[in-house]
Amino acid sequence: MDATFWAFVGLVLFFVAIFWAKIPGKIGGALDKRADDIRNELDEARKLREEAQALLSEYQRKRHEAEGEAEAIIAEATAEAERLTLETNQALEEMIARRSKAAEDKIAQAETQAIAEVRARAADIAVAAAEQILTAKVKDKVADDILSKSIAQVKEKLN
Repeated sequence: MDATFWAFVGLVLFFVAIFWAKIPGKIGGALDKRADDIRNELDEARKLREEAQALLSEYQRKRHEAEGEAEAIIAEATAEAERLTLETNQALEEMIARRSKAAEDKIAQAETQAIAEVRARAADIAVAAAEQILTAKVKDKVADDILSKSIAQVKEKLN
């Protein structure tokens, strides 16, 4: 019974106490629980990764759709702008043509009015000149008759 024997007895008692307290089962249970927790975390991480992949592909699809819609909107806006430009140019040309026609009509009317005024003035001057000539050369009742007939004829022809 030396110290080695008592050390051996202490070691055996230590192992018996450990097995009696079910320490290896608790350690194994804790390790099994930890392995299950890790396995569950891995499964959850895998699910989250799959969900993230699904979300990523969905957002990429939506982005492509949005880009397509944006291109369609831009194309439609460009076509609308071209159509409006064409309509505006046509309306402007029509307005210019109408205003040019109205100006030409006003000019023609002013010319006609000016010609009428010149003729009326010329008639008045011719009548006045004829009256002076006739009054100077013809006297009495014959002069009055000739004068009135001449004035009437000149007025009729000039107007």
